[in-house]
Amino acid sequence: MNLVRNAIQSHVLVRTIKPTHALPPFLRESPKRFSTETDQPQPPQPDVSVDQFLNSASKGFVHARLSGTMRHTMKSDIISLLEGCTLTPDDIKVSYSRSLFPVAMMLRFSSPALFSNATRIIRRFDRLYRLERVDLYDWDIVTPYNGKTVVLQGIPRNALVEDIERFLSGCDYDSSSIQTVAFTRPGSTNVVRLTTVQFPSQIQAVNACITKNRSLCLNNQISVRVLQ
Repeated sequence: MNLVRNAIQSHVLVRTIKPTHALPPFLRESPKRFSTETDQPQPPQPDVSVDQFLNSASKGFVHARLSGTMRHTMKSDIISLLEGCTLTPDDIKVSYSRSLFPVAMMLRFSSPALFSNATRIIRRFDRLYRLERVDLYDWDIVTPYNGKTVVLQGIPRNALVEDIERFLSGCDYDSSSIQTVAFTRPGSTNVVRLTTVQFPSQIQAVNACITKNRSLCLNNQISVRVLQ
């Protein structure tokens, strides 16, 4: 009887414990369903550079370089030359060499059609000018001076910032913007020094050019001109 009682108790114990070995509900889910919930692909993140490119392209801007202009060519001269192309002063930049000599005009047309119209106008001058299409990068790297920067040429080597400020006495300018660069031209050993100064407005820059051009700084005659 003891043997029978023990056998019955063991059978009942096994039947009681067996359900506790069942898998948890989340493990009884099919592999396909589990994978779908955890590995769902994320939506692609927007690319800022691509958005900027598409935004620029949607506006239809066309950038170009106009060569053959003279040293004293103004933005207003280009607007008159390309009359009908709806250019504004903000659509024109002057590209300067290292010695701050104007070498070309950078133009921004609001549509390909206006660029084509400008091309037809330039062709009338029989190679006097050259208009070529450029990339947005070529436009962006050109510094826009906007007629508010003046360049001083002829500042003596031993001149200090105080000497330059004394030279500009009576002018309203940003003293923290005074910068001087020195370089030699190819084939020459003479050092050229150029000093740039920023002014609050175009009128004040032009006024400084008129009143200070050919004036003396430490007995050196200084040439003053406005950068467009």
